[in-house]
Amino acid sequence: MTQDPSRGRPPLFSQIDVGQPTYHTPVAGNRSSDTEVSGLLYQLVAGQDRQNELLEELIGQISSTHRQRAQELGQWKQANPRLARNCRAAAEALGKVQTEFLDNLTREIGDNYENLMEGEFMLNEFVDRFGPRMAQLNGILHVLSLLSATPNPISAPNTP
Repeated sequence: MTQDPSRGRPPLFSQIDVGQPTYHTPVAGNRSSDTEVSGLLYQLVAGQDRQNELLEELIGQISSTHRQRAQELGQWKQANPRLARNCRAAAEALGKVQTEFLDNLTREIGDNYENLMEGEFMLNEFVDRFGPRMAQLNGILHVLSLLSATPNPISAPNTP
């Protein structure tokens, strides 16, 4: 027989009645605990307000950096339009190469699945064979895609 593991633990959530409030006469000596609870709730709200302010500042910094990078990239593309078009063509061609590479990789996995699972040597050989090429190919494609001539949708103006 199995025991319910949650039986010995208190529930994570409790129910709150949001209906008509009922007021009880405070018991003598209970005011200090009410004041303490109120103070703690005030501290929680103040802490959350500060956390929200910090998050807003962080978002501002990140978006500012992102906008600056996008602007610099746009300026580079305008200064080097031919090179940007060549990067786009190279990215498209290399994308086809990557597709073929991934096809070969997945075929290799399908053909040697059992060997890869059973032998650490075979898995290491597989990773050594495909891993560095995959990482380098992805890095090159990323750079070419960034430098390509396609407009960035984030910096494009909104059209009605």
